[in-house]
Amino acid sequence: MIERVNAWLQEDPFRLPRAFFIGASWLLLFSLLFPYWRMTLQAPQYPGGLRVDVYVTHLAGDVNEVDNLNHYIGMKKLHEAAQVERFLAPLAIGAAALLGEALAFTRRRWMAVMALPAMLFPLVFLADMYYWLYRYGHDLDPNAPLRLPPFTPPLIGTGVVGQFRTVAELQPGFWMALAASILIALGLHFRRVVRTAIERHQPVRVGPFVLTPEGARA
Repeated sequence: MIERVNAWLQEDPFRLPRAFFIGASWLLLFSLLFPYWRMTLQAPQYPGGLRVDVYVTHLAGDVNEVDNLNHYIGMKKLHEAAQVERFLAPLAIGAAALLGEALAFTRRRWMAVMALPAMLFPLVFLADMYYWLYRYGHDLDPNAPLRLPPFTPPLIGTGVVGQFRTVAELQPGFWMALAASILIALGLHFRRVVRTAIERHQPVRVGPFVLTPEGARA
């Protein structure tokens, strides 16, 4: 098996970073199908807890029940948050995936900037989530039946809001996007390694594979 892969890579050493870029693009696209973040509210009156799953395009789970509870502390309805982001997310992810695909078939150094949208997407998601968590916990209705001091629900981990214990967890969609980011970083690294080896007319060792520069151009 290793010999077959090695022979396949010998024909074009750039196939390895290209595979990373293409794999990353598809991972990013498939992440749209899975939640990125989950919040679970736990309390004695809800033995099974209440769960809200955050996809980049919509919310799912016990959204209405959580909204009804949040009403008592003056928190806005969940679907009102990040409406622009949810509208733009499919376009942004699609564009980032296309750029990743394009990166797989170009070797110009300056075009590595095309990798930035996909690489930064997980970080942007976390930053945006934290912004909305902070805003929702601090923009409470002063006329609500229950008055709580401003707070920020946890982005990751556990917290306490009134009588509720909240658990926040990253979900498969986020991990897929993060894996895509790592694959792109690996692709950029190995493309640089291959290019340098070709320029120096040296073989390239990648794990069990030894690639020769013949047949490839920098």
